[in-house]
This record gives sequence, C-alpha cells and structure tokens, in this order.
Amino acid sequence: MDAGPVLLRGVPFALEWDLLPEHWEPVVSPTAGDAGLLMEAAANTDLFVSPADADATLNAPRLLGVPDREFQLSALVEVEFGSTFDAGALVVWVHDRCWAKVCLEYSPAGQPMVVSVVTRDRSDDANSTDVAGSSTWLRISTSSPGSYAFHAATDGVHWNLIRHFHLGAETADVVRVGFVAQSPTGPGCRATFSQLRYLPEGLDDIRGGD
Repeated sequence: MDAGPVLLRGVPFALEWDLLPEHWEPVVSPTAGDAGLLMEAAANTDLFVSPADADATLNAPRLLGVPDREFQLSALVEVEFGSTFDAGALVVWVHDRCWAKVCLEYSPAGQPMVVSVVTRDRSDDANSTDVAGSSTWLRISTSSPGSYAFHAATDGVHWNLIRHFHLGAETADVVRVGFVAQSPTGPGCRATFSQLRYLPEGLDDIRGGD
C-alpha cells in the first residue's frame, strides 16, 4: 500500500503515516463488517524514551491524524504476539518528546496485558491489567483541555480507567491521534485495529465506566 492519506470508516478525518510500517492494509471485521487497519511493524521497532538515560527509540510505525479539540477514539486491538513487548497501541502525539500510548503488549512473562506510557521529555512505563487472549478494546479520550484518559474494556462497552494524565503541551501545539505497532525485541509484529469508534466530544466522568 502507498504512503498517501488513509481514510478509515469510523474515523471522520484523514490519517497520514508519520512512519511507514513494513506492510499495512485495510481490513474488514468478519463479525462487525466495519473497516479497520492491519499494520505490521518491522524488527526492533519501539516508541520509548528511557527514563534512566533519555535514550530514545522512536522508529515504531504510526498512523496519525488531527482530531477535534475534544474527542474519544476507541478500537478493538488484536496482536499476533511472538516476542516480548510486541504490541498494538493507540497514541496521542504532539512531538517526539511529548506523547502517550496505551498498548496491548506481550509481557516478559508471556502474558498479554494493557500497558501505558506517558512521555514528557522521558517516558514512564506502567503495567495495568492482564488480558485473556490476544485482543481487547482500548480508548483515548480528552477529559479537559490538554488532559487525557486511557481506558480498556473486554466488551467495548464497560470501560475501566487505566490512566489520567496531562501532556503539558502548549495551546498552540498540534495534537494528533492514531495507531502504532511495535516489536522491540522480535522479528516483527502484526496488529489489527477494528471496530473503530470516534466521538467529537470528551468524557465528563472518566471513572463512570461508559
């Protein structure tokens, strides 16, 4: 597939490749029938700035677009796990030292889990809930200007709060949101994002479960 703008059903704005993957293609969910995205990351790809020494690896492929000032973006994320830290993620991106991602990631113990990373100059790394199987729903939402919430759900309906944070971006900064795949320790990783949902409004109650 080429590197031109990408239009996905469920997302009302064009997305563009900030970094191209090894391969990508639109997909159709066999259950929901709505369009999604398959993305394949190459070997040794990651999105992380070490909190210890600020060593940065920012070569994970990412597809990004400019959302409304207030928004909610969710997807069913499925990952073909093979190696430690293989992941598919939703990301909110300002620049290479100001971004955050919520991932379905393969732990060193061989356990799929929800992991979040918030980067303000350097990254942090927070493990959350274990996931049974290779898929779960993830969501990024605004909660107030400059503030964001990460949620996960097993059914796409009842959401659990993973993280609430502020990126510290300036009002004039362009914020983009989208999708990432990574394979920091392995030969590559395929992630599929389907059942895409977007609302041009933030969350009033980040702990309400909706």
